[in-house]
Amino acid sequence: MTNTIGLICGSLRRNSYNRIIAQSLAEMVDAYQFRWIDINDLPLFNEDLESSGVQEAVTSFRSAIHDVDGVIIVSPEYDSGIPGVLKNALDWASRPRSVLNRKPVGLIGATPGGLGTALAQLQIRQVLEAMEVRVLPFQKVLISQVHKKIDSDQFVLTDEHTKHQLERYLQQFIDWIDHTKV
Repeated sequence: MTNTIGLICGSLRRNSYNRIIAQSLAEMVDAYQFRWIDINDLPLFNEDLESSGVQEAVTSFRSAIHDVDGVIIVSPEYDSGIPGVLKNALDWASRPRSVLNRKPVGLIGATPGGLGTALAQLQIRQVLEAMEVRVLPFQKVLISQVHKKIDSDQFVLTDEHTKHQLERYLQQFIDWIDHTKV
């Protein structure tokens, strides 16, 4: 049975830098399949929707998370924090019972700025910790100046150092999945 890693992009932009980074992960290993977990169609979290029956987009989103062995979130940083669409998705994942509970999760972020996505990743980790998610410890991928590391016309990662960093992180994440299997 092939193991599967879900990819969540914290940006809705079709050709976002973070989507390009996430796509490059899917091309790095053959032993795992990668599956996109879409957050584009999720409604804003509202307990009224939750109690009256969640929409198909929410059910599909939660099911997609449930069906993978681990999840890697690849997210930008907006105004020194977590993108609203990603926080909304995590809220849906947490209710009524967290589908991410005890699931291995990795975090990667890319930004054109010089500091990477350190502040957003701290906030994402805080949210995931409250949900009792098993976030890969001690490892960070904070890609700064990402616009200089990709080919914007072909939507591919071109920077060899970043590729190597992502390959190392991906191997550590795969080991983390194997380590945390119940």
